[in-house]
Amino acid sequence: MALALIHHPVVDKNGKTIAGAVTNLDLHDIARAAKTYGVEPFYVVTPLEDQQHLVTEIIDHWVTGVGARYNPDRRDALALIRLQPSLQAALEDVRARWQAQPQTVVTSARMAESDLGWDGLRRLAADDRPVLLVFGTAWGLAPELIQAADYRLAPIVGRNGYNHLSVRSAVSIILDRMFTGCAGDEG
Repeated sequence: MALALIHHPVVDKNGKTIAGAVTNLDLHDIARAAKTYGVEPFYVVTPLEDQQHLVTEIIDHWVTGVGARYNPDRRDALALIRLQPSLQAALEDVRARWQAQPQTVVTSARMAESDLGWDGLRRLAADDRPVLLVFGTAWGLAPELIQAADYRLAPIVGRNGYNHLSVRSAVSIILDRMFTGCAGDEG
């Protein structure tokens, strides 16, 4: 299984397609969650050159620079990051790594129709085909990415109707539910 954090195409709060900004916290926290659960690689997807430069600087600092000596655990986590300009490029990399067509699973807090719950995600992960679990920044993945996916994972449902987790929190919850079998909102 691999993860992809999409920064374009995503939508803003009005549903307009935009490119979201890369955040240092997302890179660190999602890489640490991926390392904890043995999921790799972690693709950071952005077509914007300035954002690609930022990602490269962060990775270099923590993987080969001063940060690598300062915090080897962080080095090991951030070494999972693979920068890609598009989801298609990430899919091609997965295909090349595993010599198999990946199954794509998209996530969204506002998923209108989902066709995959936690048990289904666990079954996919146990299959021989690679799985690319796709997350969006900003206000979520653009509709064309959701429609093109093989599966849509049911949203995380809390206890009081509030539904606006950070993407890094959602990644951690989904990975934990997938690998530990705990799911309070089976979908």
